[in-house]
Amino acid sequence: MQKKLTTLLGMALAVTCAFAQTELFKPYKQTALRLPAVPIVVNDPYFSIWSPYDKLTEGNTRLWTGDEKPLEGLLRVDGTTYRFMGDKEHKVLKAIAPMSDEAAWEGQYTETKQTDGWHKPDFKADGWQKGRAAFGNAGDNIRTGWSKEHSHIYIRREINLTADDLKGDLYALYSHDDACELYINGTQVATGRMDAVFNESVHLNAQQKQLLHEGRNVMALHVYNNAGGAYADFGLYANIGIEATSVKTAVQKSVDVMATSTYYTFTCGPVALDVVFTSPMLIDDLDLLSTPVSYVSYQVKSLDRKKHDVQFALLASPQIATNKPHQPTESTVVSVNGVKYLKTGTIDQPILAKKGDGIGIDWGYLYVADFNGKVSLDSYNNIINGFMAKGDLNCGQQLVRAYKQNDTPVLAYVHNFGKVDQQPQASFSLIGYDEVEDIEYMYQRYKAYWAHGGKVDIFDAFNKLNRNYKSIMERCRAMDKQIYDDALKVGNAHYAEILSGSYRHVLAAHKLFEDNEGHLLYFSKENNSNGCVNTVDLTYPSAPLFLAYNPELQKAMMTSIFEYSRSGRWTKPFAAHDLGTYPIANGQVYGGDMPIEEAGNMLTLAAQLCIQDGNIDYVKPYWDILTQWTDYLVENGQDPSNQLCTDDFAGHWPHNCNLSVKAIMGVAGYALMARMKGDAATAERYMNRARQMAKKWEADAREGDHYKLAFDRQNTWSQKYNMIWDKLWNTNLFGDEVMQREVSYYLKQQNTYGLPLDIRKDYTKTDWIMWSAAMANDKDTFLKFVEPIYKYIDETQSRVPISDWHETKTGMMVGFKARSVIGGYWMRLLVK
Repeated sequence: MQKKLTTLLGMALAVTCAFAQTELFKPYKQTALRLPAVPIVVNDPYFSIWSPYDKLTEGNTRLWTGDEKPLEGLLRVDGTTYRFMGDKEHKVLKAIAPMSDEAAWEGQYTETKQTDGWHKPDFKADGWQKGRAAFGNAGDNIRTGWSKEHSHIYIRREINLTADDLKGDLYALYSHDDACELYINGTQVATGRMDAVFNESVHLNAQQKQLLHEGRNVMALHVYNNAGGAYADFGLYANIGIEATSVKTAVQKSVDVMATSTYYTFTCGPVALDVVFTSPMLIDDLDLLSTPVSYVSYQVKSLDRKKHDVQFALLASPQIATNKPHQPTESTVVSVNGVKYLKTGTIDQPILAKKGDGIGIDWGYLYVADFNGKVSLDSYNNIINGFMAKGDLNCGQQLVRAYKQNDTPVLAYVHNFGKVDQQPQASFSLIGYDEVEDIEYMYQRYKAYWAHGGKVDIFDAFNKLNRNYKSIMERCRAMDKQIYDDALKVGNAHYAEILSGSYRHVLAAHKLFEDNEGHLLYFSKENNSNGCVNTVDLTYPSAPLFLAYNPELQKAMMTSIFEYSRSGRWTKPFAAHDLGTYPIANGQVYGGDMPIEEAGNMLTLAAQLCIQDGNIDYVKPYWDILTQWTDYLVENGQDPSNQLCTDDFAGHWPHNCNLSVKAIMGVAGYALMARMKGDAATAERYMNRARQMAKKWEADAREGDHYKLAFDRQNTWSQKYNMIWDKLWNTNLFGDEVMQREVSYYLKQQNTYGLPLDIRKDYTKTDWIMWSAAMANDKDTFLKFVEPIYKYIDETQSRVPISDWHETKTGMMVGFKARSVIGGYWMRLLVK
């Protein structure tokens, strides 16, 4: 037995040394770009954890929605513990005046615009109505309706406090859609940005706590609904967690973001720590792309030539597996094939029961495995105290059911390095999420692609990634190199950093699966815009990344839209907008069709795919549908009627010149496909029609040195990003002169943080800037558009996964975040 243990120990040390001898802890390139949110552990719209801070120790990691999904990292050096990830304060909030997810509290409200004094305790709210929270039309627990766009709601809530309540470490929590102001006894304590934000918190400082007193208090919230969803809720809580004051904060030295990995370096006293978060989402490997398991690699070495006793810890919260923090959870220890896993999820397990935007998953299970370390399930206090005292884990518990947030345990992983010297020592851990059932498509439920219809389970996935760690990490590094070098070749280092920082962002907004007819399907979620699934006008702007690196994924986004029409479930003469609300894809739910937009998108992308394939095999089953859509564009696309385009936030707009360009390119795309089909007569007929349309367009849209926003609007302009296909296909419908006239004009319209979308507003869409910029004939001109985008990403104070819709003068997001559309950043790469 002793010989066996010695052999195993030797093998473990050999593996550790092997890891340390690789280059896996050095990014392919160091990066200067400060992403507004850094990808930590990402895979799909639900398993998507980010750090919206410059330093990993400035606060808890979060879902792209902004909800906290805490991961904590600790390194113990010679008995001193350093935190390298997570908030220094371990919050466990107990309700004093709960929000609506715990209790349907009642308050007074009005939608009549108020002047000064409405938020003060002695204000007489005569004529106000009584209503129960939450208030709104989009979100959980709504009991009082409020939905009017460009409207206000004012809510007053009375709270009775005891002397014991006032002794607590107090937090005000609030949810809002859109902007808000929160008051305590007449004094403003928080402001919410123009966005849908849920469970935001403000830690009351000493001065703010003095606003409260025993007995009756008034909290008040004013929310402005700009458009779409409306929501309002708030409450008061006490933190009963602990702050481990003896835990020191590691010094972060650098952070570099590559396509598949995020690299952090720290000093923890006399020891250097490298941590690499890798989601092995290789775009050419569908199994790895869809597998919801990520690596956390870690390496340590002495900085002072002395030996040091070192232990590494990673802590995960069951909150990662909940939609709202108060949901009861069950956490267990399970052993499978000799591997111990910590497993956590909600007790209710409402599989695929929730759909919509701005929500987290509350079904399925988070797993932490004991590969290369030990795991334990216990209370936070027991875990942290045991680790600080001896660098080890207490035995813990086998099962914890937490019905209240303050009973929630943590899932802890520890690796003991023992004595560490100047020779680096390294290892890795694995964290993953099994959704059990991932998506519903046409009333059938499916698991993601990696599970192969149930033939592979989550434990197989963990074992595969564990066994193949080194080779997978090397492949990830090769992908990092390819993404960076390809961008550098057609742009510069700034462009390469933008694409490197965007790669996981784009992929993590999707779900890959295969239906029962063998179709590969790749569905986007319309994050932070309306929650739709597989929206065609997200598929279109995101296409350049997939067309450049894996066109099969582009097809996988489009096939279901074709099949929807072929099945007869969609009967209109143009393409559908979406297939439902994520994760339920049973048919379009969007209320306003986008006829020319979606038909043009599908035809254009289909043509590009056929060009890249060198044949029309992909579209053959759908030829009649393509013909119908093309004829619709021929009849209606020259001068579009009053309708939406993909920039639907700008509202309906008749005679849209850019939308007309889309129709023209759609018709041309059909002609190209007909030519490849061998039907020369049809190809010539439709290409001639496209030429006629383009000639009329140029005459009607021309306004001196540029082209109008709408045919009937004088002294206007807009980006004509849809024209890029004319350059790609060399169809010369508009000609290079038209494109370069537009590009030259755009350069005169740029602001500090980019080119506005059009004359109407200062806001922009960065994906469309990249499309417009790709029309430039030379690299230097292209880069003149890239630099303001780089500056925006680097400087914006909107700390979210890159918002594609922002103000070009202030750099602040207007809306949208974590969306797939920034796959459009790859357009120049596709053109070149």
